[in-house]
Amino acid sequence: MMENKYEIILYWSKDDGAVIAEVPELAGCMADGSNYKEALVNIEIVINQWIQTAKDLGRDIPLPKGKLMYA
Repeated sequence: MMENKYEIILYWSKDDGAVIAEVPELAGCMADGSNYKEALVNIEIVINQWIQTAKDLGRDIPLPKGKLMYA
């Protein structure tokens, strides 16, 4: 299932009533799901779409850096 190497942040959103998946290294790359597994499946689809769109538009695609550091 997990073919991409980008960090994914998962959290429950009470406002949305869903699990949110975000990819900080890919601006605006987010998905949701009714549970963690569904959110992970959906974010993999969105990551691939994000990368394909960037390629189609000739934009740079950030390389995965792994775990982000927070201050």
